[in-house]
Amino acid sequence: MKPPTVFLGEMTDPEVTAHLRGAQTVIVPVGSTEQHGPHAPLLTDVLIPVEVARRVAEATGALVAPSVNYALSYPHAGFTGVVQVRISTFMALIEDLCGSLATVGFRRIVFLNGHYDNTYAIAYACAAASDRMPAGVRAFPVNYWDGMTPAEAAEFFDPATGLHANRGETSAVLAIAPDLVDMDRANAEFPPFPDVTSPAAVHTAFFFASSGSVHRATASGTWGDATQASAEFGERYLDVVTASTIRLLADIERTFEAMPRR
Repeated sequence: MKPPTVFLGEMTDPEVTAHLRGAQTVIVPVGSTEQHGPHAPLLTDVLIPVEVARRVAEATGALVAPSVNYALSYPHAGFTGVVQVRISTFMALIEDLCGSLATVGFRRIVFLNGHYDNTYAIAYACAAASDRMPAGVRAFPVNYWDGMTPAEAAEFFDPATGLHANRGETSAVLAIAPDLVDMDRANAEFPPFPDVTSPAAVHTAFFFASSGSVHRATASGTWGDATQASAEFGERYLDVVTASTIRLLADIERTFEAMPRR
């Protein structure tokens, strides 16, 4: 007998039909194909959200759609291995996925993003697709790290501990697919940011408004210290982001339900 799966792409058509009778949430992992320092694989930003999506799906009854592997990597232009698409192409793909997955019968379409540069474009594409979807269907992006508490973020994923190819990301890949990480080449590097009064706004202006910004900011493409990465730390990281994503999705659903019908 064929074993059950949470991955939509592994299911047969009758299996999808049967599943939709009881649950209508699909998680679409979205990442990128780009450099992650000299040590981590190009698909780092895909491997992690796929694994988080699998864990969330098993806990909530959702399904996991095939991932979107090519996205907005223009800040990384200049590094070898970067494969990207235009912003308009990416948004059109997300918009079409919203319409198609809604047609299949899903009523909650969660784009679980693993690459920060994608976030706004996914949200705008979901908004653009809203008129094409039946009433009651919701599509929105969630970064897999969004639900972390401030203490958790400080441990794993913030400007001080690093935001790219750092200990957290590298450790997560070590927990998922250790053969894809070359720890002999793991390094530590931080961009030479000056002291500013509004770092978030400055980083948005620097990183998101021009091509090659990460290439300018880092010689290796690492932002953080990957030398201390381990599979054990990665497993803890995956446990934390999975639990926080489940909480976040419940909060989003409660928020939608709390709004008056108009």
